[in-house]
Order: sequence, then structure tokens, then C-alpha cells
Amino acid sequence: MLKGKTAVVTGSTSGIGLGIARAMAQNGANVVINGFGDKAAIDKERAGIENEFGVKALYSPADMTKPAEIADMITTAEKTFGSVDVLVSNAGVQHVAPIEEFPTDKWDMIIAINMSAAFHAIRAAVPGMKARRWGRIINTASAHSLVASPFKAAYVTAKHGLVGLTKTAALELASFRVTANCISPGYVWTPLVEKQIPDTMKARNMTAEQVKRDVLLAAQPTKEFVTVDQVASLAVYLCSDAAAQITGANLSIDGGWTAE
Repeated sequence: MLKGKTAVVTGSTSGIGLGIARAMAQNGANVVINGFGDKAAIDKERAGIENEFGVKALYSPADMTKPAEIADMITTAEKTFGSVDVLVSNAGVQHVAPIEEFPTDKWDMIIAINMSAAFHAIRAAVPGMKARRWGRIINTASAHSLVASPFKAAYVTAKHGLVGLTKTAALELASFRVTANCISPGYVWTPLVEKQIPDTMKARNMTAEQVKRDVLLAAQPTKEFVTVDQVASLAVYLCSDAAAQITGANLSIDGGWTAE
């Protein structure tokens, strides 16, 4: 479906982003993965994508707090592969604190990585998409783009803002056959979430199953985690011809969390 096209996926050295990058590659796209982590592990993932799916995979170490590095990542992808056809802004960070105690440097970092980075990437990728008259912009938002939780001021603000950016891009690009949409997951089962469980078990004197059901999944009526593959499949669908008229949408994949 995506043979001959190129997908750039930020925050894709692990978790949701890596799942999306692999799904794009499985459907024939060359991919640019991005993020921090162990160099050897990242190169192993990159080479694994190439070997498993028969596509080309490039790693970009671009820092999502630095607009010049984001723009350079897009330019490098275009020079290497000839185009950037799919842009998935997935990089994200979190910090939890009451508003009056929220560190201003953490606020700035979260706004930069979770929201502003998507703007800088879109800004760099849009000219090529418009010239080719085809493109898919997909932003990983969150259930917190629709509802708030206490102590997550920066994250909730960034994810709400990301939806506004997406809608604006959708309107500007509608006549160029370029779509822009958000995917808003609830709790997704990733290594990062899994690592939180032992500490929470100890702090709350709970079993692992109690932590999953009564803490992590308290807001999700299905009481089941969203899987990385489910999020990745939705991203791939948004790249298909069947989804050509879906633009400016914020698609929830949250086990019913935001239905309440």
C-alpha cells in the first residue's frame, strides 16, 4: 500500500512509535526512525526493519526540542528517499505535579516535545506534500487531548493544542490531497507502562493485576490495555485510500475512556 513512499515517525525507537514505524515498513514504506536510546539497540531495530520488510530504514537523532534539528531530519529524509509522504509526530514526555509546584523547565520541555515539535515537523514536510499533492500527517495525541487529569497541566495543554494544530493543518491542506489527523490512545501496553507496575505494587500494597485494573485501567471501561499493534493499525489505515476523506479528526482508541 505504501510502496515507494517514505514515513518519518518521531519518538520511534521504542513503544508506540516503533510499532507504527514497523507497520509502515510492513506496508512497503521506507522509514525514518527517531528518538533517544542505546545506539546499538537502535541500530539493531533499524537493521531489523530493513531485513524483515525489505525496505530502507534511516535513524535520525534529531532532538525534538530543537526546531533546526527537526527541519534537518525532514530535509535529510527527502534527500535520502526523495520524499516525505507520511509524517507521524509521536514523540512525547510526561511530568506530574500540582500547578503551583510544576517546574517551569518541565513545562517548557513538555510543550516543546509534545506540541511544538509537531508544528516544526509539519512546517518542514508540507511544501513537499503540497507539491506532490499527496500526504498523510498523523499526530499521536492522547485521551488527554479530550479530557483532563489532575497534576498533568503541561501534558493536557500540549495534547489539546496538538488537536488544534491538526485541525488547522487539515483545513489548509484539504485541497492538496493531504490529510491531517490525531490518534488519541488511552493506556497502551508498552515496556514503559510495564516498568511502572512493580513500584506501584509496593507503594499501594497491591498485586500486579490490582495495579492494572484499579490504577492504570481505572478510566478505561473495557479494563483492557490498548495494544501497540492496534494503534499502529489505525495509523496505517489513515494512510490508505479508504481514509482519504478522513481529515481534521481526533480518533479515540481508549477503551471507552472519553465516552463517559
